[in-house]
Amino acid sequence: MADTPDPVVALSDEQCWERLRQQELGRLVTHVGDVLDIFPVNYVVDGQSVLFRTAQGSKLFELTVNDEVLFEVDDHTDTDAWSVILRGRAHPLDRSADVERADGLGLRPWIPTLKYTYVRVEPTVISGRAFERAPEPDRYGIQQY
Repeated sequence: MADTPDPVVALSDEQCWERLRQQELGRLVTHVGDVLDIFPVNYVVDGQSVLFRTAQGSKLFELTVNDEVLFEVDDHTDTDAWSVILRGRAHPLDRSADVERADGLGLRPWIPTLKYTYVRVEPTVISGRAFERAPEPDRYGIQQY
């Protein structure tokens, strides 16, 4: 049997953070009661956490009811792909020093709306996978044993 590399590779924590720093758009998953919601948000990495901005509304309300979230970011090319997931807690920044510091990170809304609240996602777990993209192996041909 040929020794072929695994097309799916687990990423180290540092590789996950490196990929997160390269992107700007992620998905925030919230959970309140039996309802799961997913929100696209533009973000910036700040140390070992993720910051995004939001306005008053369902996203911010849901975080006050249950601060446990998932945050997912992915990307792909013709030859490879990756996905990183943070599992953690999200909380609005409420100290003026924290907000002032966040203002200096250059995070701006993508759409012309006022978003006064910064939210920090602090992960308890980070995990990621990198994938090799290639044609599917022959499912019905002669199989190696």
